[in-house]
Amino acid sequence: MGKIPQGILGSLSGKVGSIIGGSWKGIDYIRIKPASVANPRTEGQVNQRNKFTITLEYLQATKDFIKIGYKSFATKKTEFNAAMSYVLNNAVGGIAPNFTIDYSLALLSRGGLSGVLNGTTDLTNAGQVSFGWGDNSAEGNANATDKAMVLVYNPSKKESISILDGADRTVGSQVVTIPGTYAGDTVELFMAFVSADGTQVSNSVYLGSGTAA
Repeated sequence: MGKIPQGILGSLSGKVGSIIGGSWKGIDYIRIKPASVANPRTEGQVNQRNKFTITLEYLQATKDFIKIGYKSFATKKTEFNAAMSYVLNNAVGGIAPNFTIDYSLALLSRGGLSGVLNGTTDLTNAGQVSFGWGDNSAEGNANATDKAMVLVYNPSKKESISILDGADRTVGSQVVTIPGTYAGDTVELFMAFVSADGTQVSNSVYLGSGTAA
């Protein structure tokens, strides 16, 4: 049974009829319990579930990166939920029911810090991915001490390897060690910058895909 500790205008805890109340991150909320759906597998519902599933797989595999990359959007929501909303609305395409994620639009980091200049990748060395970039530390609001955030996403294994506090912007390169089990797999490659104090991030950039050696 639900309780309304401060009268009808107070916060609701539990369930009263079809109304469910609770608190999350100090925010009181209420919602209506959904009525049962006679046909939960309409075409529209199936399509939405398919979009949700591929987005969830992508973001669950990259959640450590997202926790930093969407920090400034975690107001009354988690970083993960903020990223989920953005990717669903901006980066899911294809023809139903075979939806796909456009990695060039599926930002893992969003912010106003100066971004990556001339980003490159190299997968020729076994067990490694090398990232490179130009030094633009004197431009915009970039700083010499900004740290590289690099990520190697393996869609077939639904996991990623990342470095979230990498080389300084002025260094121009960062090597990521990847598991031997990645050899022969297609990997998707991303990069961004985060300020040394962690308060600012750049938009992530998609640096393409390649076959892990």
